[in-house]
Amino acid sequence: MEREVVTEGASVEEAIDAALEELGVQQDAVEYEVLDEPGRKVFGVGSGRPARVRVRLKQSFLREMEEAEREAGAAEVPAAEEAAGGDGAPPHAEHSVEEVDRVADEASGVIREVLSGFGMEAQIDEYEGDEGEVILDIVGDDLAVLIGRHGRTLDAFQVLVSAITNKRVGFRHPVLVDVSGYRYRRKAKLEEIAARAAERASRQGRAVPLRPMSSYERRLVHIALREDRRVTTSSEGEEPFRHVVVLPR
Repeated sequence: MEREVVTEGASVEEAIDAALEELGVQQDAVEYEVLDEPGRKVFGVGSGRPARVRVRLKQSFLREMEEAEREAGAAEVPAAEEAAGGDGAPPHAEHSVEEVDRVADEASGVIREVLSGFGMEAQIDEYEGDEGEVILDIVGDDLAVLIGRHGRTLDAFQVLVSAITNKRVGFRHPVLVDVSGYRYRRKAKLEEIAARAAERASRQGRAVPLRPMSSYERRLVHIALREDRRVTTSSEGEEPFRHVVVLPR
């Protein structure tokens, strides 16, 4: 993983955003210095030069990464396994329409029970995903609390709903819980990041590690690049620093 980059942008904020994307981390993991303030044009006259920043990973973040990698022994899981679900469980069998409808009904019921416990009401829209999963999108007002920082609360909610639903129906079928389309928008963003990483890996002929992601996010990256003949992907490290590495073929 690169530890320091110099990037440019129309503003200091945009230059920092470009650096965070290149390093694959969140802003709380870095420190930065402004090398050049953006130039301003007055009535079309002036340099209009971009802002330039140097962004480096904090030593505290590097120590956490190194400690996690030592404990994990840099364990590596094949991308195909994680793309299929990532938890070592066998892929879900084909289920009848009636069985899938039962899963959707039970999962919706679990969601309503949990929301009711917090005095919340919301609409639940049901969809079928590209991989045959049941998607339940919770729609309503003031639902940000269900998403949490970087979607972590939503990930935990997802695990809870899936576990209870699987137990009630007696078999395993993938259920994806969303809140006001958050995961859909996140999926589009991750596919953009995956495509850019594949381009960099192919063009530069070197591995490109992405920032630590949840198992759901890593799975989306693996799926996004599994048909790309230029690169392969793998997951490395230990939670919460487990991340995808994009490698040139």
